Amino acid sequence: MMKIKDKIQIVCLAVSLLLGTSCKKYLDVAPDNTGTLEYAFRNRNEAENYLFTCYATLQQFYDVSANASFVTSGEIIYPNNLSKHPLNETGFNLLRGTQTSSNPGLNWWDGENHGQSIFRALRRCNIMLENINNPVDLTETEKRRWIAEVKFLKAYYHFYLARMYGPIPLIKNNLNITDDIQSMKVKRETMDNVFAYIVSLLDEAAPDLPAVIGNQAQELGRITRSIALSVKAEVLVTAASPLFNGNADYTSLKNKDGQALFSPYNAQKWQVAADACKAAITECEARGAKLYTFIAPANITKLPDSLRTVLTLQNAVTEKWELNSELIWALNPTFPFQGYATPRMTSKSAINIFSNPSTFAVPLAMQETFYTDKGVPVSEDKTFDYANRYSIKTGDNASRFYIAKDYATVKEHFNREPRFYASLGFDGGIWFGNGKVDVNDMYHVEARGNKSLAGPKDLNTLNITGYWPKKLANYLSVYDDGFQEQSFRLPLIRLSGLYLLYAEALNEVSGPTAEVNTYVDRVRARAGLKGVQESWTSFSNNPSKYTTKDGMRQIIHQERRIELCFEAQSGWDLRRWKELQNILSVPMQGWNIYEEQAVNYYKPNTVFVSVFGLRNYLWPIKDNDLIINSNLVQNPYW
Repeated sequence: MMKIKDKIQIVCLAVSLLLGTSCKKYLDVAPDNTGTLEYAFRNRNEAENYLFTCYATLQQFYDVSANASFVTSGEIIYPNNLSKHPLNETGFNLLRGTQTSSNPGLNWWDGENHGQSIFRALRRCNIMLENINNPVDLTETEKRRWIAEVKFLKAYYHFYLARMYGPIPLIKNNLNITDDIQSMKVKRETMDNVFAYIVSLLDEAAPDLPAVIGNQAQELGRITRSIALSVKAEVLVTAASPLFNGNADYTSLKNKDGQALFSPYNAQKWQVAADACKAAITECEARGAKLYTFIAPANITKLPDSLRTVLTLQNAVTEKWELNSELIWALNPTFPFQGYATPRMTSKSAINIFSNPSTFAVPLAMQETFYTDKGVPVSEDKTFDYANRYSIKTGDNASRFYIAKDYATVKEHFNREPRFYASLGFDGGIWFGNGKVDVNDMYHVEARGNKSLAGPKDLNTLNITGYWPKKLANYLSVYDDGFQEQSFRLPLIRLSGLYLLYAEALNEVSGPTAEVNTYVDRVRARAGLKGVQESWTSFSNNPSKYTTKDGMRQIIHQERRIELCFEAQSGWDLRRWKELQNILSVPMQGWNIYEEQAVNYYKPNTVFVSVFGLRNYLWPIKDNDLIINSNLVQNPYW
């Protein structure tokens, strides 16, 4: 009888030829202590090790430099060609026009250019399902759970590929070594079939997944029913969105047999998505999920409401998973890039600049996406001096918990919503924490010119816009004589995002109903803002905006961009909405960082002009893959 290892190697070779994927070692991205294929299913312990190899590719998503959503959202700019503290720049450079079909960046199809091979991960999942009955000491309850986990992983891996490439081959089973070559040349499935298969796997998985993780010390990060239902909601909202639902730009995309891969618009998809969102919310809330609120530890006294709100919003991302009532799903590896999001604020940190790069830069356009303190966009607020927003203003007593008193900064930094101050570090901005928890003695950022603490010291440790993604740094992390971080796990799904997803789907079904407003307003209330109706009626120069489906759609889209900024969510949203091209058509700008005087520093300066056209909404399939598998067709415009 052929050994499983030999069989898998033959199947692996076949898939390599047909999909264009390479296959060196199956477990080359698996965690330590993973069983080899030859012994993977001889008993329960070895089979559990193999289960963890099925999770292995999922855990690679913690590296946001390889995350297609994070690096191409326009939220973060990373300076290229750094000689110290270099991240892999492949993904960040995609906005600089480096993408080609001959050598795609972040190639999650083949596992090249800072991408993992998801097809390899799918093969591992299928191997697990094919052999799950082998261990005789595996209980029936454990078996059902493990099968459900692997089906979820198969669904999520297909979903990740679908968001990047659109119609994809479905890897329902591993190829049989006795199949003829022609039948091995798989073709792309229709978009409807892709989403239907993903949803079917999630439906099969959900009943056998645990409602909660009982042993958090050993199992936190494994899939629960709440996670599966929440991902199903995201899948169905994506399927209903403009990129995939009736997209006229893709009507010409067909298989070589003439099969159209995109179908006409179907409004019913939004109702199905809304139902899935509501089911996910119901399940999550039944398991105790609620919007997070910061509870100050004993060493923080007399915390003003304004700072408490800021810490609530910041810690909704950086709080420990087991203490965060809002966190539905996060990746188990801790977020490793806090040092890229933290400016220098002490004399020791300014001397020891190589311990922390501080190079994640937020463009000016993203800063201006946040609302004013009246809860409406800066360009719509009739009380906000938008025309003179770049003039200079000095911090005063009223704003002392947001902006350093007596420090000259730009007028646009004043009278903004709490999420602005929770999410961004900027010149003159208060940074509560970093080793100080006394509200009468807080750090603030000084970023003007190379003589300032946070300003440019050399080409490897500068922030090229003057804004840091503060939201990605735990307030307890300290950058002083070196960097000591308080670790956290970057969320994949939070309850606030699920609320906004439900509101979005409901609005597409029936327009701005009371229920739509309810779920948007829950998120706004936690952020210290009045409801949509009150805010727009009282303060917007477009007071009736929220009364139309189009107007409410714009509001919900902006709410999601603000609420979920820097969390590797907006890139997917902007793609599925078909809005990313508009966002990236504006030059990437920051402040004039080398100037010391405020009047000269606060002048918009173009960092680079992004390159993003219609073709970039979907990744190209590598040219060589099309040669190897003659049944594959290329994505439009490549």
